[in-house]
Amino acid sequence: MELANIEKLVEKYLNAETSLQEEQTLKHYFTNGNVLPHLEEYSYLFNYFKANKQEKFTQTIKLDTKKSKKRNFKWLSVAASFALLVSVFIGHQEYQERQQRKQYNQVVKAFKLLSANLKKGDKAFESLYTYENTVKKVNTILEPSK
Repeated sequence: MELANIEKLVEKYLNAETSLQEEQTLKHYFTNGNVLPHLEEYSYLFNYFKANKQEKFTQTIKLDTKKSKKRNFKWLSVAASFALLVSVFIGHQEYQERQQRKQYNQVVKAFKLLSANLKKGDKAFESLYTYENTVKKVNTILEPSK
């Protein structure tokens, strides 16, 4: 084998760019035993693959067919999230209602203040009308023949 070709194939193998034929070439080179010293670390890898290819698992796998008695805490977290969401929604509604009541009370207070000032103005006009009526009566008494 040509050394430059093997080094290129190793580089391609490490970048996962080799074809199956190229991988077979590498396996054949590294498992034969005639490996250059600076490429010897890769021979361990390919020899490991060769040895483990022949291994088989002989033990039986026990599957637990009964349902687990563990509690499913996922549903509990979903329920807690839902409860938190509902409480935040209700709290926001209560906050908005309080703000509306506060604004309503401020408007009522402003209207009461306006009403009180208008009543003061009405009293001023009543005294003006009383003065005007008195002046008219005096004028009618003083000038009866017009």
